[in-house]
Amino acid sequence: MNVLLTTCPVCDERLSVTRYHCRSCDTTIEGHFDVGRFGRLSAEQLTFVETFIRCEGKLSRMEPELGMSYPTLRARLLDIIRTMGFPIGPETPRISDEERHRILDDLATGKISSEEAMVLLEG
Repeated sequence: MNVLLTTCPVCDERLSVTRYHCRSCDTTIEGHFDVGRFGRLSAEQLTFVETFIRCEGKLSRMEPELGMSYPTLRARLLDIIRTMGFPIGPETPRISDEERHRILDDLATGKISSEEAMVLLEG
């Protein structure tokens, strides 16, 4: 059985599935069908996702297997997330060292609770 093509071999644009056929009852359904989020991925990206799942989502385990650095793996994962149509969240805003020290001092002196400190430290 052939693997479902999701990109055009000529121009590399996304293909649309227009026909399904059941070999058992000979029913044919025609229309325009989306191949889903995974259908948007290239063969290389699908291989990456399979490795990611096999490594239980741990990029550090993927480094030796794929021979890539952590930043390269992270960049590829972000590219896959974008290709699948998911938004990339903004980086967590970093607080200044001065603000972090103030929060920790307030925690040490009892001015704020540990829960409040966690919320403040996380931005």
